[in-house]
Amino acid sequence: MTIIRRKAAATPLSVEHTFFATAARGVEEVLVGEMNALGLAGVTVERGGVRFTGDLAACYRANLWLRTASRILVPLVEFPCDSPQSLYDGVRTVPWERYLTPDTTLAVECTLRDSALTHSGFVALKTKDAIVDTLRDRFGRRPSVNPKDPDLLVNIHLARNRCIVSLDSSGGGLDRRGYRTEAGEAPLRETLAAALVLLTGWDGSVPFVDPLCGSGTILIEAALLALNRAPGLTRERFGFQRWPGFNAPLWRKIVNDARQAERSTLAAPLVGSDRLDEVLAVARNNSRRAGVERFITFSRGDVRDFAPPAPPGVLLTNPPYGRRLGEEEELRLFYRQIGDVLKQRCAGYTAWLFTGGLDLAKEVGLKASRRIVLFNGPLECRLLKYDLY
Repeated sequence: MTIIRRKAAATPLSVEHTFFATAARGVEEVLVGEMNALGLAGVTVERGGVRFTGDLAACYRANLWLRTASRILVPLVEFPCDSPQSLYDGVRTVPWERYLTPDTTLAVECTLRDSALTHSGFVALKTKDAIVDTLRDRFGRRPSVNPKDPDLLVNIHLARNRCIVSLDSSGGGLDRRGYRTEAGEAPLRETLAAALVLLTGWDGSVPFVDPLCGSGTILIEAALLALNRAPGLTRERFGFQRWPGFNAPLWRKIVNDARQAERSTLAAPLVGSDRLDEVLAVARNNSRRAGVERFITFSRGDVRDFAPPAPPGVLLTNPPYGRRLGEEEELRLFYRQIGDVLKQRCAGYTAWLFTGGLDLAKEVGLKASRRIVLFNGPLECRLLKYDLY
């Protein structure tokens, strides 16, 4: 990764900067497509995400519009790091007075991989010490740490004894859209659900259905996409809004432009079902908070009775692949039932199943025309495409 060193270190007010959008493994190319559609410059895939370049407006727009990015980081410095002292010294090379005052708060998050320093809590503490010592030397006072709601969130990425120090312009994961205050069991992250929808190629012109909708995340993300609604509009706040020099008029213009770009109608229905009333209540509440409740029809029903709207259409679902339905044989039967529904009731549809149960997927009894490797957290999964003629 190309990182700006201290002598060229840019503040969040810089005209041009390098940004790094993190993403779940397997989602990088989807994110590239989103960035190109937004007109972002310098788009390059790297391990763990996608780099781009731009100004403040690019940072704001990326946070507001990118559906599959996890965070938008602003790298400040990179240095070799194989000891507590080298970490401390490297972090102190950053002119932290550009980003903090003694009256603002900070927090540090870190990820570690294949390095001499192996305890994330210690790395975060040592980083915090270096930052507050820098501020104390400059102002005679030190800022406070607020791990739950900081003014500035600092990100440390330490891999193979190389440390990258970044500001988190998102202020926390972009999957936290704000509409999902409650969820069903083992829900998908909103960012991963959006990636699944984008990978199907659905353009809103035909019905979109999920017969195992759970808390409704897939359908909500599909509705946001079809309405051309920026996913960040339902989020309460982004990290950059508390930075020194936050450009409020620019941000208001970007938000207003996004609202003007929304569609008010959809060309085809979105349909979801689940067998539990309490789960459907969660899905309806989530869709209401997302502002898309009138575009999605939720109904109670067993997957064996599912009947989609007239074809053609797209079916995307995330069946359970752990032990949540009981023993393994019950899950195998469940996947066979899904396969029967696809064969008997969904002719003319393109069906997509996202699962981490690769052996279970064989029970569907259909040959997948495409298999896409994705990761749901640390778990390797497959998005399987079935053409139902």
